[in-house]
Amino acid sequence: MADILIIKLSALGDLVQADGAIRDIRNFHHDDHLTVMTTPPYRGYMHRCPWVDAVLIDPRAPRYHFLEMLSLRGKLRRKFDRVYDLQQVGRTRFYYRYLFPRGWWLGDAQGCEVFLKRPEDVCAADHFHNHLQLASIPPTHTRHSDVSWMADAVDDLLMEHGVEPGFVLLIPGASAGHAGKRWPCFAELAERLRDHNIQPVTVPGPADLAQCLALPGKMLVSEDGYLDYFALAGVAQRAAFVIGNDTGPTHIAAHLGRPGLALFGGHTAPQTTGIQHTGFSWLEAHDLAEITLETVWRKFVNMRGG
Repeated sequence: MADILIIKLSALGDLVQADGAIRDIRNFHHDDHLTVMTTPPYRGYMHRCPWVDAVLIDPRAPRYHFLEMLSLRGKLRRKFDRVYDLQQVGRTRFYYRYLFPRGWWLGDAQGCEVFLKRPEDVCAADHFHNHLQLASIPPTHTRHSDVSWMADAVDDLLMEHGVEPGFVLLIPGASAGHAGKRWPCFAELAERLRDHNIQPVTVPGPADLAQCLALPGKMLVSEDGYLDYFALAGVAQRAAFVIGNDTGPTHIAAHLGRPGLALFGGHTAPQTTGIQHTGFSWLEAHDLAEITLETVWRKFVNMRGG
């Protein structure tokens, strides 16, 4: 049995987009032991992932913290037969050069066994598809991540909050520090949905509470705080349609196979996120305020078939 390591440190949307590649690596190494190295916020996510046998945590300390680097190097002294670097950033190139014993490595570090640099205009899924092919690994699922394994059963939650079949999940938030990724017309969209007897639903995180409180419709929270990503995935899986900003929960919904619409501002080119490999469509503008309610509504109606 070979010992295999996959490196995927963050962020949530990137982990979701890498799910298909991780699944293909799992299938290729079906009799081997597969460990994923990630960061503390995604420990629970990777422990739940069905393609993974073990999880190794990288605290992601600054590289100039010498003692932390020595500690991490100690964890990595174990000899992995193969390392798949799916993060491919300066940090993991540093790991290749200074922390890992030399061996088989797929990544973008100069001198590694299977080297390929990701072009700036190529999404991670397309890049991983090409990279796995270089390693003679069939990329069957790489472009089409399916994270339905994330979804909790939420029937009781929906019943408790009076959520009815046919609801539309709205995702009005974005990660902290990215106010420019928040479309400003979600409240008006929620009103329009209610006027057409369609129930709008939100699932806020701590940074999204203010936006969700301002929206008409059902807001889903737990008795002891906010729903986690697994409950969010369960709600998204039950939604008739999803409309959201360019943020992790929207990409989770897209990779659950749900129909939906993602709204992109000038921060990100949609095709670099892999959204084109899902059942979602998208609208984009340099400034999200340029996307009108009527534009979103027409797209929604057309995608639902009238």
